[in-house]
Amino acid sequence: MSASGWLWLTTAIMLIGGLGILLTGKRRTKAEELQTVLHGIVPIIAACSYFAMATGQGAVILPFHTAAAPIDGTRIFYFARYIDWAFTTPLLLVSLAYTAMHAGSKRTGAIVGIVLADVVMIVTSFFFGASEIPSLKWIWFLISCVAFIGVYYVIWVSLMQANHEERDDVQTVYRRNAMILSVIWLIYPLVLLVSPDGLYVVSDTAAIVFILILDVAAKVVYGFMSIASDTKITDRDLSEVYTAPVAGRAAR
Repeated sequence: MSASGWLWLTTAIMLIGGLGILLTGKRRTKAEELQTVLHGIVPIIAACSYFAMATGQGAVILPFHTAAAPIDGTRIFYFARYIDWAFTTPLLLVSLAYTAMHAGSKRTGAIVGIVLADVVMIVTSFFFGASEIPSLKWIWFLISCVAFIGVYYVIWVSLMQANHEERDDVQTVYRRNAMILSVIWLIYPLVLLVSPDGLYVVSDTAAIVFILILDVAAKVVYGFMSIASDTKITDRDLSEVYTAPVAGRAAR
């Protein structure tokens, strides 16, 4: 399949996935509604990005440079994917943070911190991809990786500490979700490193396929898994709310 074909296919998958999450997700509580909306809107934003890339509006032609020659050829720079990530990754992190602090007080500083670190990571990765000068390209890549470490720190230290105050089932869901996102997101910089935006080790089509697999996993598959887990958490929340008054009357 051509690069364009893969982009069109992913556009459809993202749109169907986003609508599916919005239609199947429940809204019995404000927290459950927020999770449904966040995970539903993420694939829809991605669908817009893939549509832009499929139609050619989300990409430009840039020269490809190496240390051996000033200009070795050209490459396609899909800038729309970075715009996508600038919106969708913060939304996924906000959802993860609210899972970590499900019933407890929300640590605003941790949420703001992880979102800002994430935005820095995405913006600097955009400059990495857009850079035509090799030395600047790798400086941007290094800065992006440092910001990425900051995101991981908040996930596995700050939010984990807050999550320890939650019920066992909430802790289990948070650890699982955090691990899934952490592993998937760790693969992104490796793909970008060998893609035409980086070393150009793999072809444009191969890079598109690798990234779309990660995108579908992080946005659609993970989204359905997350709202399914949140449904179970909300079921227990509501059962405890309903059984508490009954237990109180029985005690009297």
